[in-house]
Amino acid sequence: MTSAEEISKMFDSESQKLSSLFDVANSKIDMSIHEIVETYYQVMNVSSMATMLEQQPESEELIEKTRQIKKLISERFDSDIHPKIVEHLSVSIQELTKILQSRNSGEKSKEQTESDAKSFDELRQTMSTKEFVEQYENMIFDD
Repeated sequence: MTSAEEISKMFDSESQKLSSLFDVANSKIDMSIHEIVETYYQVMNVSSMATMLEQQPESEELIEKTRQIKKLISERFDSDIHPKIVEHLSVSIQELTKILQSRNSGEKSKEQTESDAKSFDELRQTMSTKEFVEQYENMIFDD
C-alpha cells in the first residue's frame, strides 16, 4: 500500500467518524459536554487534515475528497449544528444560573449544599465548553 493510499484511508476513516458525530448531533437536542467536545475536536482534526492534504498534490481524488469534507463541515456543522450547540449551551447556562440564584438563601442542609456544589460544577463545565465553542467560532470567521 502506498503512502497516498494510507493517507486516503485514514482521511476516509476520520471523515466517516465526523459524519457519524454529525448524525448524532442532529438527532439530539441535548448533547452532553463530552459529545460536544468530541464533535468539535473531530471537526478541527478533519479540517486540519484536509488543509494539509490540499497542499500536497498526492492525487486529484484525495484533493476532491478534501473539498467535499470542507463543504460538509461548512454546510452541516458551521451553518446548522454549531449554532444549535451555542444556543443549547447559552440556555443551559441561563437555567443553571437561575436555579443557583433561587437557592441562595439562608441555612442549607448537607444535601442542599451538595446539590448546589454539583450545580456549580455543571455550570462551570458548561461555561468552559461554551468558551471552547466560541474559540472555534472565532477561528472559522477569522479565516
